[in-house]
Amino acid sequence: MSDDHPGDAPDDVTVAPATADDVDVLADLWVSLAADQRRYGSRLRAEANRSIIRETMLRHVVTDTVFVARRAGRAVGFVTFGTETGRYRQDVDRGTVHNIYVDEPDRGVGIGSALLGTAEKALESSGAEAVALQAMADNDAARSFYERHGYAPHRIELEKPINDDPLTSDDG
Repeated sequence: MSDDHPGDAPDDVTVAPATADDVDVLADLWVSLAADQRRYGSRLRAEANRSIIRETMLRHVVTDTVFVARRAGRAVGFVTFGTETGRYRQDVDRGTVHNIYVDEPDRGVGIGSALLGTAEKALESSGAEAVALQAMADNDAARSFYERHGYAPHRIELEKPINDDPLTSDDG
């Protein structure tokens, strides 16, 4: 089975709401995610954010906005999500997938698709009409995964170092 089939996980994998007992493991998985994303240009410091992520994961557990994938009883991935709340009125109610992660040895067999599909269904049930998510620009594998699941660029974020302005640098 591949990640090309949304929602299909291997028979030995379960996807279920996380519980308070999962919080430390979810924080560990998030730290792995953040550490991995640094190779694609992420600015997040993985270990330095462990305690705040633990608190965030606990909030996700309380609000039923985190699912965990288990294989042979071991947590191998997770997805966090929520409805977009903001001050501006929009023409659609949007949900957001905040984080999705699957341990490297368990990738490519449908676990990520199952997690994403589960989050999308939960968001749809809560009234979302569209789902947004972010991926690092240099993470071709993640971008390809999301494209296979029907996601397309909606907004592009641009960044530059503050001391690298071609309009104000000395061309001397």
